[in-house]
Amino acid sequence: MKKHKYQKEIDQLDPLQYAVTQEEGTERPFTGQYDDFYQKGIYVDIVSGEPLFSSTDKFNAGCGWPSFSKPIQGTTLNEREDTSLARTRTEVRSEEADSHLGHVFNDGPSELGGLRYCINSAALRFIPFESMDEEGYADYKQYVE
Repeated sequence: MKKHKYQKEIDQLDPLQYAVTQEEGTERPFTGQYDDFYQKGIYVDIVSGEPLFSSTDKFNAGCGWPSFSKPIQGTTLNEREDTSLARTRTEVRSEEADSHLGHVFNDGPSELGGLRYCINSAALRFIPFESMDEEGYADYKQYVE
């Protein structure tokens, strides 16, 4: 079996983080640490650390998971059809580590572009705005209001 580029980081995930990012799991709604969380900063992939979303683009969709209108500038998310439930959805994965993040739906606020990235908290790590320099994310401060 081929070893994952981020095997060390994957081995350090807790059981929920592993189930979500590596086994396409989903945390229960309203249980994730970032669902009702609105501090200024960015959200990165818990496995690779690649920047994914800005707090500027986060909104309360009332669905029980953190919701964003778009990925942070310069980030590419991989999307693929997910037919695991009764309806077809679009799965969202990080590009660098191929972590399962959640799903994207076209029912977001129209004034924000109409998309809702419904993301599992267990797939994310939050970097507070004031820590972005020291954590190596200074270039992304321009995308956080």
